[in-house]
Order: sequence, then structure tokens, then C-alpha cells
Amino acid sequence: MRWLLITLLALFLLSWLAPFLRRFGFGKLPGDFNFKMNGRDISIPLGSTIVLSLLFSLISYVV
Repeated sequence: MRWLLITLLALFLLSWLAPFLRRFGFGKLPGDFNFKMNGRDISIPLGSTIVLSLLFSLISYVV
């Protein structure tokens, strides 16, 4: 139950920070898919997710 809550909070935080992260190129990396369907913009940031995951893993390893 605790991991579910942490995952939901992390997803909420990343979705809230998405416009800020786009200024630094996240969401525009190779492997990030953006397309329109039924008038909506859909973003699947696979490349950005991998980069952020590696960054957070490195930070947690150092600390």
C-alpha cells in the first residue's frame, strides 16, 4: 500500500513539473513520442523517463 502511494505521488509530482522540465529538453529526447488523437495531445516520454530514472538512481546511490 505504501509503494502505491509513493508511486502516485511521484507521478503527480512529475506531471506537475512537466512544463518546467520541458525547458531543459525533457519530453523532446529521442524515444519520446508526441502525437494527436481526437484533438488531444498525447505524450509518452520513454526517453525522458529513462534519463530521469538514471539521474535519481545516481543521486540515491551517492546519498
